[in-house]
Amino acid sequence: MTQLITTQLVTLDQNLGDSPADVIRVLAGKVAATGRASEVEGLFTDAFAREQKTATGVPGGIAIPHCRSAAVQEPALAMARLSHKVDFGAKDGPADLIFFIAAPDGADQEHLKLLSKLARSLIKKDFTAALRAAATEQDIVDLVDGALADKPAAAPAEAAPAAAGTTAAAAPKRIVAVTACPTGIAHTYMAADSLVAAAKEMGVDLQVETQGSSGAKPLDPAVIAAADAVIFAVDVDVRGKERFAGKPVINAPVKRGIDEPTKMVEEALAAAEDPRARRVPHAGAEEQAERAEDEKGEHIGQKLKRALLTGVSYMIPFVAGGGLLIALGFLLGGYDITEVADKVVLENNFGNLPEGGLTIYLGAVLFKIGALSMSFLVPALAGYIAYAIADRPGIAPGFVAGAVASFMDAGFLGGIIGGLLAGYIAYLIGTWQVPRWLRGLMPVVIIPLLGSIFASGLMFLVLGGPIAGLTLALNNWLTGMSGASAVVLGIILGLMMCFDLGGPVNKVAYAFAVAGLTAGSADNQAPWLIMGTVMAAGMVPPLAMALATVLNKKLFTLNERENGKAAWLLGASFISEGAIPFAATDPLRVIPASMVGGALTGALCMATGVTSQAPHGGFFVFFAIGNLPMFIIAIVAGMVVSALAVIALKRFAVKKPVEAEAAPATASV
Repeated sequence: MTQLITTQLVTLDQNLGDSPADVIRVLAGKVAATGRASEVEGLFTDAFAREQKTATGVPGGIAIPHCRSAAVQEPALAMARLSHKVDFGAKDGPADLIFFIAAPDGADQEHLKLLSKLARSLIKKDFTAALRAAATEQDIVDLVDGALADKPAAAPAEAAPAAAGTTAAAAPKRIVAVTACPTGIAHTYMAADSLVAAAKEMGVDLQVETQGSSGAKPLDPAVIAAADAVIFAVDVDVRGKERFAGKPVINAPVKRGIDEPTKMVEEALAAAEDPRARRVPHAGAEEQAERAEDEKGEHIGQKLKRALLTGVSYMIPFVAGGGLLIALGFLLGGYDITEVADKVVLENNFGNLPEGGLTIYLGAVLFKIGALSMSFLVPALAGYIAYAIADRPGIAPGFVAGAVASFMDAGFLGGIIGGLLAGYIAYLIGTWQVPRWLRGLMPVVIIPLLGSIFASGLMFLVLGGPIAGLTLALNNWLTGMSGASAVVLGIILGLMMCFDLGGPVNKVAYAFAVAGLTAGSADNQAPWLIMGTVMAAGMVPPLAMALATVLNKKLFTLNERENGKAAWLLGASFISEGAIPFAATDPLRVIPASMVGGALTGALCMATGVTSQAPHGGFFVFFAIGNLPMFIIAIVAGMVVSALAVIALKRFAVKKPVEAEAAPATASV
């Protein structure tokens, strides 16, 4: 394994500037100078963005700026002992010991464990004292290597024996904690160790679950059950929060677990004795109230986007399996299987095969299973949109509203509107103040009952008819498309599929194609045309990025080249998200290039009549693709155009360097 720190990465007793930006830029330059990062500016930008989210100064005159960055090719530690202290936001003042942790986007678990171990060592006073006393860069390297190998680990002092006359036999209070930060490298583990150390000094039994990058070992359920209180020192959502339901809880940012561990333990002990203390909520109306509090600052557009994406993501498994089964049914039984499938499945079996034999029987069975799976499309979409808004109490009203939309032929649009109605109605009912004895019935009886009545009633009495009329008009318009208008639609769908690579715009285009898939037939192939166009265009971005990394390796980091190898398979499988690692680090060049190729592929597919009876699978569902040669040609054409475009943009549209805030105007980059 590559050594994380070398003498070239150590700076002793120098003035690196007056601000965190100055120090981070110098240390990023050190990392790049050793060949562990492809560029200074990209690494500096990622590290300083992380610093702006949460200050990385910790008590004891220490700061640990850190980040994951696509610019990093090998994990690295750069250390500086400053002659002029810099304020990194610690409560006890500016820092003179700076450790800059630079990790690749795809850092392996072993490196992440070492980085986390270093962070934990920095809260040990003997270790930091040794760092301040070190005479040479090699001394620093030896100290850090020793900490990573556990050589200098001093055994913590044992708890003092109980004094005579005290109740030594009394069981200590028990607390459990979860620590987590966005990066999961440093603060997660330092907070855990600080809380454990503080609790030990107070005679409290505290066990921590660290939900960090180097893996998490969940707390034993028996330990959680025996705990008197819970501490969440986190900057992100707690995974498996329901395990702690009903326990008194102290919530705080992860940095407070480092700065004020004793106070947090004291607050947890007080909460354990207070019957009015805030508790981890059970699922239901109580949980909705907490979610509402957390989401107060969320814009209405963000809420709608989150709800729609949740609905689509839960709908896709029904559609993917069902669509492929329908395609297999057509493959075995022909298009006429739609007219006889019900009769064949009900009246025949392996001992009584229908006319046409085993092939027809199996085709009918596969088609019927697929059709039944696809019948969940709109109810699942509506149900999980409602779930995203109102949590579990919204699922039943949402599914019922979606079933009503299907019954009234309101289709995909009806499912969206029905799901939004059901979700918001269930959410509002969940905010009602009801007697204590009725609270337990709210999420399982009252909310599903009233939510279903109101949401589905509105669909039946007011909204279903107009939405069904709009859906019919839209289908008729699509069915009548041909020539130039069909090509324009192909361009629009191609642009949408490549605009955000699995985001809301991409999902709208995909859901639009999937929703019409069941209406396709030998006489009405427009829905299959749209599905074929959407699938082909969605395959272009990852394949194009994979090709670009082969055509010109020097323009891509080592990490990107590794992602490019995986993108071949992801693209071939129709997983547009395979291009996200490239777009995340360079959106202004990757996304436009992808859209150009996607538009070309979409236009070619529509112009040449490429169809798909399967909603997913890419090249692996070749048997469900109509005009397979043109499907392949269209994808290859879009892939080549996008790859050449991104290479050209990376060569000639050069990104301007980010200027450090305190850097002089004449500084060269």
